[in-house]
Amino acid sequence: MGKNISIIIPVYCNEGSLKITYENIVSQVINKWPDKNFELIFIDDGSIDNSYSELINLFHSHPDIIRIIKFPRNFGQVSAILAGYIYSKGECIINISADLQDPPSLMNEMIKAYEEEHFEIAIATRIDRDESLGRKLTSKFFYNIIKKTIFKTMPTGGFDFVMISNKIKNIIISNKESNPFWQGQILWTGYPIKYFPYERKKRIIGESKWTFSKKIKYLIDGILAYSYLPLRIMSLLGIILFLLGIIYSLVILINYFFGNIPFKGWAPIMILILTLSGIQMLMLGIIGEYLWRTLDQVRNRPQYLIEETHGFYEKIDN
Repeated sequence: MGKNISIIIPVYCNEGSLKITYENIVSQVINKWPDKNFELIFIDDGSIDNSYSELINLFHSHPDIIRIIKFPRNFGQVSAILAGYIYSKGECIINISADLQDPPSLMNEMIKAYEEEHFEIAIATRIDRDESLGRKLTSKFFYNIIKKTIFKTMPTGGFDFVMISNKIKNIIISNKESNPFWQGQILWTGYPIKYFPYERKKRIIGESKWTFSKKIKYLIDGILAYSYLPLRIMSLLGIILFLLGIIYSLVILINYFFGNIPFKGWAPIMILILTLSGIQMLMLGIIGEYLWRTLDQVRNRPQYLIEETHGFYEKIDN
C-alpha cells in the first residue's frame, strides 16, 4: 500500500502540541490534496513526558494515516529522521518539527516544487526566528561556519524543514555514517534546490531541547565529516611554528656574538612551553576526534533501537 507523500515528525518531549500539529497538517495540507495519499510518521525519540501517550491516542483516532515508531531512549533528532526515512513509503518525504514553529502550509509549495517543477529537494529557509538573541546568534554563528567551510549552499539560517524525493532518501539511507550530519547529506548530493524563506515562530508549548552543547557537537560532526580543514590548519600551524623557531634561533645566534642574549629568565621559557604544549594538545584532540569517528564507524552500532511500532503494514525490526 504505497503512499504518495510521507510526513516525518520527530518527537521529543512535545506533550501538548502533538494534536495541534496533526490538526494543522490535516487542515493546511492534507485536505488541500484530496487526490493524494498521506502518511504521518511520528518518531518518539525517548520522550520523558506524556508525548507517547498522546501519540497513541492520535493513532487510535486516525489509524489509517498515522504511523508511530518508539525509541527506548533518546537517540537524537537525526536518528529519528533517519528512522522515518527508512520506513516511509512516499514518493516524496517531508520532515517538519512537532513544536509548531514551522508553518505546515509551506508543505503545499514543496509538493508543487516536486510535482510541477521536478525538484528533488525543497528547503524551507529561516530568514528570521522569534527566539532569544542568544539562540539567534549561536545559530547564525553555527551555520555561517558551515557555509564558509563546507557547503556554500547552506542557508544562512540553516534548515530542518525540508522535502526530499525518494531518490534522495535512498542516497541518504545508503550512507551508513555513525555520526551523520543530516543537512550535509542532503546538500552533498548536489541536486538543484528550491528554497522557501519563512520566519520561524516562537515555540508556544514547552522548551527547546536543542542545547548549546548539542549544537557544538553537531557542528563538529559536520566539519569532521565533510572537511579536512582542521588537518590543513594543523599542517599550516606546524609550518608557521617551524619558521618562527628558525627565526628565533637566528636572533639568538646573532645576539650571542654581540653578547646580548634576549629574553633571559624562566618567564619566556614557561610561556613558550605552555603555548606550544597547548597547541600540541589541541592538535592531538583534533586527531582524536577523527580517530573516534573512525572507531565508531568500524563498530557499526545501530543509530537507534525500536521499542514499539504502530500502523505499519509490515513487521519492523531494528
